[in-house]
Amino acid sequence: MSVKKKTIVLLPGDGIGPEVTAAAASVLRECERAGRHAWEIVEKPMGGCAIDAYGSPLPPDTLAACQSADAVLLGAVGGPRWDDLPIGKRCESGLLALRKGLGSYINVRPIRMRDSLLSISPLKAERVTGCDIEIVRELGGGIYFGEHRAEGAERASDVEAYSVPEIERVARYAFERATKRRKILVSVDKANILCSSQLWRKTVTRLAAGYADVKLEHLLVDNAAMQLVLAPRQFDVIVTSNLFGDILSDAAAGLAGSIGLIPSMSCGDGTPLFEPIHGSAPAIAGQDKACPVGAILSVAMMLRETFGLGKEANAVERAVDSVLERGFRTADIADPLTTPVSCSRLTAMVRTDLKDLLRRAEPTG
Repeated sequence: MSVKKKTIVLLPGDGIGPEVTAAAASVLRECERAGRHAWEIVEKPMGGCAIDAYGSPLPPDTLAACQSADAVLLGAVGGPRWDDLPIGKRCESGLLALRKGLGSYINVRPIRMRDSLLSISPLKAERVTGCDIEIVRELGGGIYFGEHRAEGAERASDVEAYSVPEIERVARYAFERATKRRKILVSVDKANILCSSQLWRKTVTRLAAGYADVKLEHLLVDNAAMQLVLAPRQFDVIVTSNLFGDILSDAAAGLAGSIGLIPSMSCGDGTPLFEPIHGSAPAIAGQDKACPVGAILSVAMMLRETFGLGKEANAVERAVDSVLERGFRTADIADPLTTPVSCSRLTAMVRTDLKDLLRRAEPTG
């Protein structure tokens, strides 16, 4: 049977990015071999490597390829060698430009506590066991896209601004996610201080009337941060602004024990973008020490959310869990009772388990 190939643009980026994206791409290939699916994986430069080669963190050819693809998989960008560049020229500016170019105004980060990793969580097991949260972050507006002004050497300002349509589109998305989960939505703002947050709260409250089966609660961001530590299991879906979402989702990743374990999806009007939420970790780049779990789980998100391949996505997640449950870890998440292995070795074990799971499962489609 002829299968039309879907195009996935691979952006390895900097530091450990090439290592974790190679791991993720190999998992995609296992799914391709086992099922009625085919992908054309096209590699393009982005980040510091693109600055060095082309003078821009996001070359026009890279953006064009991403815009015409079915999905994008990003490793990580940045590093100390590019930190002294001015705002607008740095690696992070390329990421903002990519999100804007793809029309991405929503970011989803699932925070799930795996039973096999309870020992690495900084919180007691009884506090985090069963923790399963989705953080829906507004991605196309807010302070990151407001006016940035340096007024001489001793004063600077950044503008936080939101419109009703910007809030509505992310809030509706979060309500829809909540209807498919435990039907609890917490909206996080700073409405006691910020006018933009007052508009946010008013807009989300109005939309709640169309989702009678979803329980809506509002939390101030400082209280939300505290509640994530004190009682994380109370949360189901969280929706919040660009800045607050950036901070809270990294803090929530700490519940799972490592930022290297968390996948993410950015989506909106164009091609969806998938990436682990960790940075480029230049100190361990090229040493086969990186944790590939976040990148591999980003592939699972891609399979489920973009290609509708739920069975394959479940198989990828089960393969990861199987390896972790047997006590194999990269060094960053190992403890005295587990076995530390390299990035490539962990990936190979995940692929072996995945191959077996896919062999026994009927492929989607």
